Amino acid sequence: MVYLDYCANTPVDREILSYFSKIEEDFFGNANSAHEAGRKTSELIVKARDRIAEILDVLPEEVIFTSGASEANNTAIKGYCHARRHFGRHIITNPLEHPSVSAPLTYLSNNGYQVDMLRIGKDGKIDTDHLRSLLKEDTILLTLCAVDSELGTLQPIKEVIAILKDYPNCKLMVDATQAVGKTDICLEGIDLWTCSAHKFYGLNGSGLLIKKKDVVLEPLIHGGSSTTVYRSGTPTAALDCALEKALSKAIESQPERYERVRQLNDRLRDFFAGYPEVKINSPKDAIPHILNLSVTGIKGNTIQQLLNEKGIYISVKTACSVEGLPSRPVLAVTNDRKRALCSWRISLSHLLKDEEISEFETVFDTIYRENLCI
Repeated sequence: MVYLDYCANTPVDREILSYFSKIEEDFFGNANSAHEAGRKTSELIVKARDRIAEILDVLPEEVIFTSGASEANNTAIKGYCHARRHFGRHIITNPLEHPSVSAPLTYLSNNGYQVDMLRIGKDGKIDTDHLRSLLKEDTILLTLCAVDSELGTLQPIKEVIAILKDYPNCKLMVDATQAVGKTDICLEGIDLWTCSAHKFYGLNGSGLLIKKKDVVLEPLIHGGSSTTVYRSGTPTAALDCALEKALSKAIESQPERYERVRQLNDRLRDFFAGYPEVKINSPKDAIPHILNLSVTGIKGNTIQQLLNEKGIYISVKTACSVEGLPSRPVLAVTNDRKRALCSWRISLSHLLKDEEISEFETVFDTIYRENLCI
């Protein structure tokens, strides 16, 4: 097996899994209970929350544990927009967002909110001049993914924050799901921020919503006490603690992991340069963990199936996208529907071995020549 889909899911770090198991075994008291077992569990969660706050340079009360980025994104978008509906109903987004952002925005659009779409440049970044033209007094939210999950594009967040200073009614929500452990993290000027542990070698079913203290939300889940009013239910101490450890490790190990992935990305770009019908869609300044490309005349689904038959696993689009439709980010960047339908994504990890890349290159060469009759 050659796994080249690390942006869809990463294997859990064994150290993280062992830590999770130990917490699960030793701290099984309900954190909402008043007895000693419950208090010990609660104290463990508080400790993990405080450490996350320290890592991200936010306040502990701004940290909300979730089941993943999809829940965090929905809570942020629906919760904030419902709470601010009397102040305005105008939202700005862009074509690069994950379905867990675009779908709740569609829901809001069907329920009386106006959602405007930002233009995307050929470099995959949002058009900041277009943003300035769209902003209004009743604009309440701008959503922006820190790193696009299909192209790997880094968005100009600092520039956006500067623009929004003239629009205090508009909050900035950043989906950082593909950013953690891959690029530097700074939450200054960001009002709502989300991530998911399974993207940085943590456990599935665990994520974060950072909600700055001046942001008001209506919770999605009502009833039942918890560690926060914004997410009811029995807290899962083992998941919360494991997320803290995975986050710490991802950020601490980022420099050496990044360098390894950059080397792999450079190797693959050089390799694909030898194939005239291969078009690389990821911009050169994208994070090296994501390499999106198209082979002229061969749909991405076909490439995926042919590679899968040889035990090589890639994505056509983000794992949560609807099958059979062209890639929205590639279409936005290239304005070429056929190229977007032919696009597919390799996502890399520091865990990959050189011989695994060599195996992929050999199999791809065969697929390319057989299907293009070269």
